[in-house]
Amino acid sequence: MRYFTRPPVPAAEIRPAVAADVPAVRAVTDAAYHPYIERIGVVPQPMEADHAANVAAGRVFVTGEPVDGLVVVEALRDHLFLDSIAVHPDARGRGVGRRLLAFVEARARALGLSEIRLYTNAMMWENQQIYPKYGYEVVERRVDGPYDRFHYRKRLE
Repeated sequence: MRYFTRPPVPAAEIRPAVAADVPAVRAVTDAAYHPYIERIGVVPQPMEADHAANVAAGRVFVTGEPVDGLVVVEALRDHLFLDSIAVHPDARGRGVGRRLLAFVEARARALGLSEIRLYTNAMMWENQQIYPKYGYEVVERRVDGPYDRFHYRKRLE
């Protein structure tokens, strides 16, 4: 009996978002964050972001055709800030988030930055399990307005 295996599906390219991607960026962000509204009691900040302005500023990178994942990053003086990472619920479990996190790390290195910082809502328990697996450490817990957040960092070597 012969066993055949499928060739691996190539990883989708991660590319800078363009103006035509703004509706998809909004849709993926909303789909990814909507389930948290009831849990945290407020609309998650990424859902209220000015997606068009972020895309125009070169802060958004997308993957998939159609777009099924994205990151919003900002290069600051001494670190890369990961403002948002969103994976459409239909794409979960396919490594999209892992590839996006690897992209963020590569982007920080390419920009000569030795640290990545991010925060996540304290009520987004899943993230508190995910980020440490990728080398992020909690720096502090802080309340910013209606948001109770854990702040993380990852130092790059």
